[in-house]
Amino acid sequence: MNNKNKFIAAAAVASVTVSAAGASAATGFTDVPAKYEEAVQFLTENEITAGFSEGTFGTSMSITRVDAAIQLAKALGFTEEDTYEDAGFTDVPERGQWAVNALAEWGVTNGKAPGKFGAFEPITRGEASYWLATAYGLEVDETATETPFTDVNERFGPYVNALVESGLSLGKTATKFGAADQLLRGEWALFLYRGAQLPEDFLLSLIHTNDTHAHIENVARKATVVEALREENPSSLLVDAGDVFSGTLYFNEFKGQADLEFMNLLGYDAMTFGNHEFDLGTEPLAEFVKKAKFPFVSANVNAETDANLSSLMNETVTDEPMDGEVYNGIIKEVDGEKVGIFGLTTAETKTISSPGDDVVFEDYIEEAEKAVSSFEEAGVNKIVALTHIGFQDGGGDNDVTLAKEVDGIDVIVGGHSHDKLDEPYIDETGAEPTVIVQANEYNKFVGTLDVIFDEDGMVTEYAGELIEVDAKNEDETYVFEENEEVKNMLATKYTPAIDEVKAQVVGSATAALDGERASVRTKETDLGNLITDAMLAKAKTIDSDTVIALQNGGGIRASIDAGDITMEEVLTVMPFGNALAIMDLTGAEIKAALEHSVSLAPEQNGAFLQVAGLKFTYDSSKEAGSRVTSVEVNEGGTFTALDEAKTYAVATNTFTAKGGDNYAMFKVAYDDGRVSEPGFVDWETFTEYLAANPEVDAAVEGRITDSAAQ
Repeated sequence: MNNKNKFIAAAAVASVTVSAAGASAATGFTDVPAKYEEAVQFLTENEITAGFSEGTFGTSMSITRVDAAIQLAKALGFTEEDTYEDAGFTDVPERGQWAVNALAEWGVTNGKAPGKFGAFEPITRGEASYWLATAYGLEVDETATETPFTDVNERFGPYVNALVESGLSLGKTATKFGAADQLLRGEWALFLYRGAQLPEDFLLSLIHTNDTHAHIENVARKATVVEALREENPSSLLVDAGDVFSGTLYFNEFKGQADLEFMNLLGYDAMTFGNHEFDLGTEPLAEFVKKAKFPFVSANVNAETDANLSSLMNETVTDEPMDGEVYNGIIKEVDGEKVGIFGLTTAETKTISSPGDDVVFEDYIEEAEKAVSSFEEAGVNKIVALTHIGFQDGGGDNDVTLAKEVDGIDVIVGGHSHDKLDEPYIDETGAEPTVIVQANEYNKFVGTLDVIFDEDGMVTEYAGELIEVDAKNEDETYVFEENEEVKNMLATKYTPAIDEVKAQVVGSATAALDGERASVRTKETDLGNLITDAMLAKAKTIDSDTVIALQNGGGIRASIDAGDITMEEVLTVMPFGNALAIMDLTGAEIKAALEHSVSLAPEQNGAFLQVAGLKFTYDSSKEAGSRVTSVEVNEGGTFTALDEAKTYAVATNTFTAKGGDNYAMFKVAYDDGRVSEPGFVDWETFTEYLAANPEVDAAVEGRITDSAAQ
């Protein structure tokens, strides 16, 4: 497996064609024997060479290294118009510099010596074997130094073997390869002609998003990014791994239809369901699906008896998908190759969202195996899983487990856990590797993934990255300009209604609520108590065993004035949109977390925890790590001493749960699969709590006490 940051030539011989030829192929040359005619025609028709001189191809003449480099570069699809890194050779004529630089950048040649390419020296057949094996991506066994030929040394043995096995060369005789012989122009023509007939690799380019959660405020820049990627590779597929619903006022107001209009405009090819797509039941989801100008894929969601979704569901894999319909999987044709795409949604949806009794979430492993089998029966050996189960999520299903347990999946485009995978993750458990990608959250990034498949449908190379949509230049201007059409649509059709919603009153406070930086990062505050109370209440609706809630002080960004609480104030307090996580922690881990929380006290620390469901005392005069003197947990209305051997369900946000603010003990729990991510955004949880408790009378209650300050 190769992970190349940039594909210079995605597949060999991308820009040349092969055609059968007869004697007419070389009528312009007087020195081309019949065995070279087709090869010479191939080179001349594709403008790889015009021959040695007028009327002469130079078939039996040796070829110099620079001429061989020019012809090979052209055969591979490199052009003089492109820019390549300077290889640093001082003896290459201007006419061949581009080709030598291209081959050096591609790893085909390192020259003869430092700074010297040996441009006008003849290339030997042994050296040519290395160039060809590397250029055409032949499978080379570096340990196989022995060959059928008696004149091949250990240096070139593996490459000569690769040429023989691929059919590029049979040698000069049964026992002689001619490794030290000067390569003839006719022989080189044969090599390039045969190379063009090798089974071509296939490049699949994916543009991917996930967990956008109605964050469309930057959609005009996102459109520019997608357009640029599509211009670079028109055959790219644009896919989404779910959770378009819920997360901002745009969803609260437009129920996904605002997002959908922009998705349709950008030309998405497929989407799978996230758990939040079911937050308002299936009626808004059905409207979302019906109006989509792309199909949905979901192999493990069975809604055949649901009144709203049943008419849209197709329990099949198809190569003729209809927009606004749901399929187990679809087959897309990309550059003449068939690509299978199927979808999966986390089974947690049943308990963390509102799909209703008529929607069944079937076993994701079993349904993935069925989907793969269906594709293989249809002759598809390039398979993409579009999943919303989490990268290494502890909710009972995740992408890493899927890759390990189900053979045949080449790529997993994931969502749900909001992971920022800057580089693709590779699982090589099975017979073939699986590439896993995920693009964080909230339209912050657009993900790209290029994978090269061999003729058997196995991924041989890959390159992926995340493109930051709101990236800025040094002068603080945005790197990507806004698409004017999208910008105007957002500004005129959707934003005015959101501005009205921001002014709406969502609660009332009898007194000012303290969210000042110097307070929430050093001590218990009334606002910290209110936020964690809201978090704990929400977590209990998902897992009734949850008894503790923890909120890092760095996630609270402002105070709230006494009187009416507006939606805009709430969004100012919690601007990050952090989502809910529920951890299974031992008492010892909780105590260690509290020690970390107060390790810098009385100095400000973003890791300082506001808490609900427990109270603890610490002594800031003691050495960090040995400050917490007592911890009590509220279980069933009674505070009892923390049992370090017992396991507790603890709510927090996903930032902290994944080890943010250096909570290493939480990171261990996350990696162990002890963290569930139901995904409800903090400000939504908070406003929901305010709706149930509109007259806020929060206070400091002695949940956190520093005995040294008494």
